[in-house]
Amino acid sequence: MQNQNMSDIIEAYIKQILKQKEQVEIRRNEMASHFNCVPSQINYVINTRFTEQHGYLVESKRGGGGYIRIMKVTFMDEVEYLDEMIKMIGDSISERDAFAIVQNIFNKKLISKREGNIILAILDKGSLQVFGNDEDAVRAHLLTKQLQSIRYKA
Repeated sequence: MQNQNMSDIIEAYIKQILKQKEQVEIRRNEMASHFNCVPSQINYVINTRFTEQHGYLVESKRGGGGYIRIMKVTFMDEVEYLDEMIKMIGDSISERDAFAIVQNIFNKKLISKREGNIILAILDKGSLQVFGNDEDAVRAHLLTKQLQSIRYKA
């Protein structure tokens, strides 16, 4: 754990709990105290590593008895999963969110490492910057087409 940053440690902790339970409920301040960090660090981890694109649903309740509930999304089969990813993409997607989806479909063994790397190269900012303001829309179109192709293979 020497080379891990605090965000990696918090993420691993939450994922370890999710291996044992379907959901985890945390209190931001208690978690921050446990890890000796600021509460915004907990928010950062949840907002960047436990998103729908990563396969999680997050609910939160504010106030004195507030909590953050994180649930791992489970799908009946690969086709249903890919359909949900396609819906999530919509008309526009950032490079970060697109990369999270590709990582997720790789983790689910729907694509090989080589296929994943090819998709990432196509969706990379460097490849799409020639489209200027339309970059995220082009990325969404390309990723949707790739997932549809995988869907018919699954």
